[in-house]
Amino acid sequence: MKIDILVAEIGSTTTVVNAFNGIDTDHPSFVGQGQAPTSVQQGDVRIGLQEAIDDLKSSFGVSDLSYNKLLATSSAAGGLKMTVHGLVYDMTAKAAKEAALGAGANLHMVTAGKLKRTDIARLKQISPNIIMLAGGVDYGETETAIYNAELIAALDFDAPVLYAGNVQNHDEIKLIFEEAGKSEQLYIVENVYPKIDLLNVEPARKVIQDIFEMHIIHAPGMEHIRELVSGTIIPTPGAVMEASKLLKNDIGDLMTVDVGGATTDIHSVTEGSEEVSRILISPEPISKRTVEGDLGVYVNMRNIVEMIGRETLMKDLSVDDQELSHLIESHLPIPKSELQIAFVERLAKEAIVVSADRHAGGFRTLYGGGGKKTYAEGKDLTSIKYIVGTGGACTRLPNRVTLLKTITEHYLGNKLLPNKETQILIDNDYIMASLGVLSKEHETSALLLMKKSLQID
Repeated sequence: MKIDILVAEIGSTTTVVNAFNGIDTDHPSFVGQGQAPTSVQQGDVRIGLQEAIDDLKSSFGVSDLSYNKLLATSSAAGGLKMTVHGLVYDMTAKAAKEAALGAGANLHMVTAGKLKRTDIARLKQISPNIIMLAGGVDYGETETAIYNAELIAALDFDAPVLYAGNVQNHDEIKLIFEEAGKSEQLYIVENVYPKIDLLNVEPARKVIQDIFEMHIIHAPGMEHIRELVSGTIIPTPGAVMEASKLLKNDIGDLMTVDVGGATTDIHSVTEGSEEVSRILISPEPISKRTVEGDLGVYVNMRNIVEMIGRETLMKDLSVDDQELSHLIESHLPIPKSELQIAFVERLAKEAIVVSADRHAGGFRTLYGGGGKKTYAEGKDLTSIKYIVGTGGACTRLPNRVTLLKTITEHYLGNKLLPNKETQILIDNDYIMASLGVLSKEHETSALLLMKKSLQID
């Protein structure tokens, strides 16, 4: 059997392969999915990839399967580990952070100002896949980024370094890395914060994904995946962001919610309302991603139980203390019984509400000489037209639409959340990440396939 394109999603626990035919025609189709455990522990993720392909063959009832092209996304072995180092936390460090998260990175450290000895010690301990340096608006402060570049160039490891700060520092930064014999590790892009109140994160995001593809060695055997893949490889969360941006250009402002076993990710693509933008304290990117590392319905289940409270859970699930304890102790990654499903739905509801609240900005009241004034701070979601559910919980739980709708029930008050008119869309085929990577080379087909999965015209 021949497939046009196979897209592999190599996750930290599961590897999924999605098969597509009719690419670059008027009627592209999603034809099947296979999955298997990711084989990081076995020392080579190719094992899990082959087992997922074997599972796909089994679903087709064939013994032989070939494909014209293999693309991939990866979050195996912790995904893309990054550290970010800027000048002022609320300005250049924040801008660099937005660029990194939007590209699909997992941020392990963010610093502002000159790096301290304790910062360097922590940096060595993290051993990031990419280090990002920023600092200073164009033609502004130069000293901090140069100081930090000298310290990082002297480190005894070869992580790529991305400089996205003051344009005046380009030549000096190049010289620092040349003298350290590390010029090949350095990438220079446009400033993420070129002017006061102006974010410019997209050029850095693109290069982060390019670096990730070139240095795809974060999990055992991933260097061989680069040899197998005939097209693009990007971080899985970055692929979801690419899909969200593509969809926004077609149907309007949206946010994508992915409740996972370990984290809950939210991607929003919106410029917000004109009314809010006029009173916004600091700029926000059009496309923003937040990752809530304490809100996962499997790995971090106990965190959410604690947030909800045992008494509330017992009432919501109509169980006693002993039954609740049994639910917690016997918790499965994929629920089976009605009570287990109800338990996961309650966990997912909390993860969705809390993560949306953290992602959204809000109103602030400040007092000055002219009296009381109201300002806005953070991401404005009030112009969102669609909430898209992807990932296991938001595509497979029976009450997934109702769960996502809870985001709109809290829009009144001080938070800049979507209103009750917002429509809920579900990635029914669970292929959004695959379509994000597919869109890098086959944009029209990716959009058609996404709209089919979301069941919209």
